[in-house]
Amino acid sequence: MDHDEMVKRINELYKKSQEEGLTDAEKEEQQTLRQKYINNVKRNFRAQLDGIERIPPKGTKN
Repeated sequence: MDHDEMVKRINELYKKSQEEGLTDAEKEEQQTLRQKYINNVKRNFRAQLDGIERIPPKGTKN
């Protein structure tokens, strides 16, 4: 499942939970998808941070 599909499904489950409630299986799916989404965000953020290189200010010896 790609990112867009995952977000779409998370939103569908949220909307359904507000309107009529979720089955136990749907609640489990929602939690699993949310955790995968959060892990993807963390991984992407970490990759961005790892790609940042500190550049010392001009005139310093680093």
